[in-house]
Amino acid sequence: MNSVEFRAVSKTYAIYDSPGDRLTELASLNRARRHRDFRALDDVTFTVERGETFCIVGQNGSGKSTLLQVVAGILQPSSGSVTVNGRVSALLELGAGFSPEFTGRDNVYLSGSILGLSTRQIEERYGQIESFAEIGEFMNHPVKTYSSGMVVRLAFAVAIHADPEILLVDEALAVGDLYFRQRCMRKVHELRARGVTILFVSHAAAEVKAIADRVLWLDHGRAADLGDPERVVGRYLCAMDEKDSDYLNQGAGARQRREAAHGREIVDAIPNIDRRHGDGRAEVLGIGVFDEQGQPLRLLDPLSRIQVRISVRARQRISSPIAGFLMRNQLGMDFSGTDTAREGCALEPLEAGGVCTVNFHIDLPELYPASFSFSPFVADGSLESHAVCDWIDNAVALQMGRSGGQVYGYVHLPCRVEVNARMAGREACPTGGPIA
Repeated sequence: MNSVEFRAVSKTYAIYDSPGDRLTELASLNRARRHRDFRALDDVTFTVERGETFCIVGQNGSGKSTLLQVVAGILQPSSGSVTVNGRVSALLELGAGFSPEFTGRDNVYLSGSILGLSTRQIEERYGQIESFAEIGEFMNHPVKTYSSGMVVRLAFAVAIHADPEILLVDEALAVGDLYFRQRCMRKVHELRARGVTILFVSHAAAEVKAIADRVLWLDHGRAADLGDPERVVGRYLCAMDEKDSDYLNQGAGARQRREAAHGREIVDAIPNIDRRHGDGRAEVLGIGVFDEQGQPLRLLDPLSRIQVRISVRARQRISSPIAGFLMRNQLGMDFSGTDTAREGCALEPLEAGGVCTVNFHIDLPELYPASFSFSPFVADGSLESHAVCDWIDNAVALQMGRSGGQVYGYVHLPCRVEVNARMAGREACPTGGPIA
């Protein structure tokens, strides 16, 4: 018997341009149509076998969370049929079902009751829940005083100790620290071994490939692909790379032109700006990531050599310009970075209107497969004391491909292994000296 079965499932929402349109439609008993339909799910069909780990990938807004909410019974499909066989434990949103005024302990009993556990069953498991959550004295404090990470710790601890037959996880672990994420992933593997059916939504390609038996790729509410994790995730990442490339190629900002005076390529594309700050005396014109031959990269390869090219322009005279970048991982953690001052490359002063392009040649280590962003900047001064003229957060983001072997943690350190000679059937001297 299948745990979950979707047959031609669609979920449609009515979108109104204004509250008045909704009122007009209601007053006319729906004869005056004032809305347009938005299909969050569009004719989706699949089955999940009992004990299978089924992952869903896709862009934000592709219908992943809606799909899990339909499985959980929170939403009803507009058309099609959904069959769910088994007790469902859902971790869909941070603290969903938690009362912010109640303590963590009170919320354990509240959530456990919602999941179908008796008071006695909750009391028997309370110690395990408290131990797994590891939030200490905060168990006796109101949940409104918790950080987002503490909320997800407690929510996950309750969900996995409710003896679920079907576990739904929607990107909730993204806010956890590395230590807790690793513990959660081990618990997911443990639940898999016990035959629990798992539906898992994540943007982390490495996690999906590590735990999934099959993967569903949703694109604008429709099933774009379904099947083997390596193939489906690979197609999904390629599609995202192509979309990013199309964005880069739009408009005049994507052109690269030659600087006649110096014969250096100027990059004038800034693919993304999450935040920009600085005193404005100079600006970052563009940033690009290229291979050794100068071709734009869509995917980073471990153990390869890349070029990070940054072009800057002075608006006023900059006596001691510094150009560089910061590299972040998909969790927003500052992972690495460098600049011309750090590398001992002093740039000539820039007069107002002057342009300079800097190429950073980087040998990538063997990094875990995740998304990495580059934040370029230009400053004036020295390594010890400088003023930021322009800084752009997360201007370029690229996915790191998979390496030949598994990467534990963040990076595989270059290592030389040496095995000391052993002598079989002989006993070492008690003094530790040479064997006679």
